[in-house]
Amino acid sequence: MGEPGVEDLLRRSAPQVLGALVRRHGRFDLCEDAVQEALLAAARAWPQYGLPDEPVAWLIAVAGRKLTDLWRSEHARRLREDTVAADPSTPQHAPGADMPGPAVDDTLELLLLCTHPALSEPSRIALTLRAVGGLTTAEIARAFMVPEPTMGQRISRAKATISAAGASFTLPGHDRDERLAAALHVLYVVFTEGHTATAGPTLTRVDLTAEAVRLTRRLHRLLPGDGEIAGLLTLMLLVDARRAARTGADGRLVPLAEQDRSRWDHGAIGEATDLLERTLSAAPLGPYQLQAAIAAVHAEAAGDADTDWRQIAVLYRMLERRSDNPVVTLNRAVAVGMAHGPARGLEVLDSVAADPRLRRTHRPDAVRAHLLERLGDHAGAREHYRRAARAALNQPEKRYLEERAASLELTEQDQ
Repeated sequence: MGEPGVEDLLRRSAPQVLGALVRRHGRFDLCEDAVQEALLAAARAWPQYGLPDEPVAWLIAVAGRKLTDLWRSEHARRLREDTVAADPSTPQHAPGADMPGPAVDDTLELLLLCTHPALSEPSRIALTLRAVGGLTTAEIARAFMVPEPTMGQRISRAKATISAAGASFTLPGHDRDERLAAALHVLYVVFTEGHTATAGPTLTRVDLTAEAVRLTRRLHRLLPGDGEIAGLLTLMLLVDARRAARTGADGRLVPLAEQDRSRWDHGAIGEATDLLERTLSAAPLGPYQLQAAIAAVHAEAAGDADTDWRQIAVLYRMLERRSDNPVVTLNRAVAVGMAHGPARGLEVLDSVAADPRLRRTHRPDAVRAHLLERLGDHAGAREHYRRAARAALNQPEKRYLEERAASLELTEQDQ
């Protein structure tokens, strides 16, 4: 979608524009279509004519006009074939330009709207990734490991459900706990996608991690006594603190054991550990707090050799009891392998390797390769690194896995 700078700006602006339109007009589905049309118009016009003075106001004006056209049209698809872009020199005077820019940032309210109880959990996440996170349908489909047409249909149904249920930009009352739990899960998924992108040329997507942290901070300010909100914010801060050390100058992935920890953001680590200490002493223990505690053990270690893997294995076991997520067991297999030996880690891995939810991901093969390498089975490790590399969609991850396989092949030749 245009030049990188324009694309980043459009991603950041889209939730504000959509929130402003839904607040004013309702009809989430038509508003989202109108915003997508405005984003396409901006992607064509801005690189050629330059950025307007008020990009968000420009987008709201153009989206307002598109929304008016959608209402008037008997066939909404007509606008998708319209190639006439708005005049970028005078966007304020386009139809709908009298719409004021958003006086407040509606992104959080949009997030809560996307976690409406009428939606299933997968639909909530998918719709939020589209409306709040700015991911394309193809990116969301890869994150959910489903075909793109399936995801497109899911998002369309979710938008229709939201519109039929009505739009509300108020913090929920009777269903607040359910909506907040759903919102936290969505933010976790958005952050995870930003921390390690499902696919693409770069390891991370900073726009998504930054947005997830920003929204979680805002939730924490609204509800400072909620332990799981604080736990999720702590987790995000601790994990994101490693970002600068996770890739080399050439973009290659640097595994945790080899990272230069002096490059970690120790200010963020200090903020996070203080928050975690306050939370653990005042709130019931939940899954996000447990994950934050695991991240804190890593953050406190001076180096990989100093990491308390036994404590991490115990924390993953506690997390496993609270979460029906096979990825947790994969992570426990690594921790057990480090704490008690790779053979024990392989036993844990075998207990979850057949889970159908892991069928389309490279992670089981990557974990098995790591454990087999530590066990000294270089041939087996090489084969599973290659399998993992073939399944990986993120290019830095794929390259790292291929390099591990090649390194083991050289090792065998030297022996």
